[in-house]
Amino acid sequence: MSYIRKPNITYKGRAKNALGLSESSYEGTMSTLCAGCGHDSITAAMTRAFFELSIPPNRAVKISGIGCSSKTTAYFLSQSHGNNTVHGRMPSIATGAAAANGELHYVGVSGDGDTLSIGLGQFAHVIRRNLNMLYVIENNGVYGLTKGQFSASAAFGAKTKKGEVNPNPPIDPVKMGLALGASFIARSFSGDKNHLVPLIKAGLRHKGFALIDVISPCVTFNDHEDSAMSYKYAFAHMHTAADLIENKPEITADFPEGAVVPVTMHDGSDIYLKKTDPDYDPTDRARAFEYVMRHQEKGEIVTGLLYIDESRKDMHAANQTVAAPLNTFPYEQLCPGSAALADVQKRFR
Repeated sequence: MSYIRKPNITYKGRAKNALGLSESSYEGTMSTLCAGCGHDSITAAMTRAFFELSIPPNRAVKISGIGCSSKTTAYFLSQSHGNNTVHGRMPSIATGAAAANGELHYVGVSGDGDTLSIGLGQFAHVIRRNLNMLYVIENNGVYGLTKGQFSASAAFGAKTKKGEVNPNPPIDPVKMGLALGASFIARSFSGDKNHLVPLIKAGLRHKGFALIDVISPCVTFNDHEDSAMSYKYAFAHMHTAADLIENKPEITADFPEGAVVPVTMHDGSDIYLKKTDPDYDPTDRARAFEYVMRHQEKGEIVTGLLYIDESRKDMHAANQTVAAPLNTFPYEQLCPGSAALADVQKRFR
């Protein structure tokens, strides 16, 4: 596969972030995905989020598995670290990398097949460990790279373009994340960049495992009348539970007192509930699960920040690991010899 790098052109008057970089500094190679693919919209949102947060590209790590979704890590942050792993095994590589250097910003991009089929076990354990990373699922309900078979997230009774009917119920990554204890769970739609960018920014700033399930229609195999993951269906059935709004007076002043429930993030930004759902509490796991289920029964796709727990320790804090990256330690400390190993083994005898 050939990759064509985008020209890094800084136009006169183009906005720059706190690092003095333009948004083009956060782009990658030219996309080889189908024209109109929802994944490319997610790439654009990812580029915008990293740019607005002023994260140095070389302080980011992109990790993916196999599939159309896993190709997208090539299309943003060309100057970052990255690893395209074995199918479904991205969480293991991300865990190892983060264990060695917890100072970097980790973002994993996966698909519904890569995460919910072959990678389901790995997905469960990276949630359980509360690894400090942003995990984005580009969810289209099909295996687009292998010509449109149903994936594990395809709706029961959904039809392919050729008319085959899906006989199996779907696995919902949001409900799975809620059941397994993920500390940040959100859902969005690739066709709504204004909604997705703030969620990505919030996920990147969250200290722990941040899951964002993004409905991302496959324009080639799953954007037809009988699909529950088409652009038309998503636009018609989206129901927003909570939005993230930056903690700025000129924004929050428009909300009348008592109409929102704020949840303060580590960086000081707040999450505000939409006025249409003043009773929704994104810190109540059981209530969030019930809320998602209730709207699914109506055929609605609940989007926004669905759950957050900032009290839970991430993997490094829970395991009391050293703060400094392992590559900063001298060899003698990293490999102290057989005597030190023998002392460690005594604990298990």
